Amino acid sequence: MDLIKSMLISSSGMKSQGERMRVISENLANKDSVGRTPGEDPYRRKVVSFKNVLDKESNTRLVEVDRVRKDMSDFGMKFDPNHPAANAEGYVKTPNVNSLIEVMDMKETQRSYQANLGAIDASKKMIMQTLDILR
Repeated sequence: MDLIKSMLISSSGMKSQGERMRVISENLANKDSVGRTPGEDPYRRKVVSFKNVLDKESNTRLVEVDRVRKDMSDFGMKFDPNHPAANAEGYVKTPNVNSLIEVMDMKETQRSYQANLGAIDASKKMIMQTLDILR
């Protein structure tokens, strides 16, 4: 029964990391999305937070996405007086997305996903070996 619980925990981790990967991909896809009019805000980076939840049926603590919130850090500024979104000084607000940070977050997410998949594989092998012993 504990092996089934470990698989439930790992699968909830994989699901949560999948959602995190989706948000990171959205951030990277919009890293150059600026406003169309002066003063309009560009795309704002999103971040994922997690929470523990109790699965009452299996009496197991699982991980879930708590919420996806906007990163309220400052926007960048780029001098481009010919851009339609340029302010009076010629600066355009740029998204608060840093590609390096997003790629590092993506690597961390990928490793966590793979670790959870490895735990599921190990649990599955142990269940199969137990069944072989019982035969």
